[in-house]
Amino acid sequence: MSDLLGRLRGRGWRMTAQRRVVAEVLDGEHVHLTADEVHARAAHLLPEISRATVYNTLGELVVLGEVLEVSTEGRAKRYDPNAHRPHQHLVCSGCGTIRDVHPVGDPLADLPADQRFGFTLAEAEITYRGLCPSCR
Repeated sequence: MSDLLGRLRGRGWRMTAQRRVVAEVLDGEHVHLTADEVHARAAHLLPEISRATVYNTLGELVVLGEVLEVSTEGRAKRYDPNAHRPHQHLVCSGCGTIRDVHPVGDPLADLPADQRFGFTLAEAEITYRGLCPSCR
């Protein structure tokens, strides 16, 4: 699990019914939902939740650093609750499924010094692409 609810409670984030439902929908491993998918699932749990509330809550969670916004070429943004666990993404070029992966090694150390052009490296984002078993 991503432990998103626990992290938010630990921060003292005001937990309204709407915010709680959005956090519950996002909580878990390999969760990479679009805002519309979050809204549909949240509305199943709390029918009166509005699309605007979901979008606003997702925006707040991103600003807080509790949820990552994942953009893949040509597809809607997705929201990843595993913001506190270093990982990369594996994306299906067919259906857009995203999985969290944990490659061995340090991508910062793997970039040769002559390819850094004087930059001091702080982070690396690597996206692996391929076809999932369903799309193969």
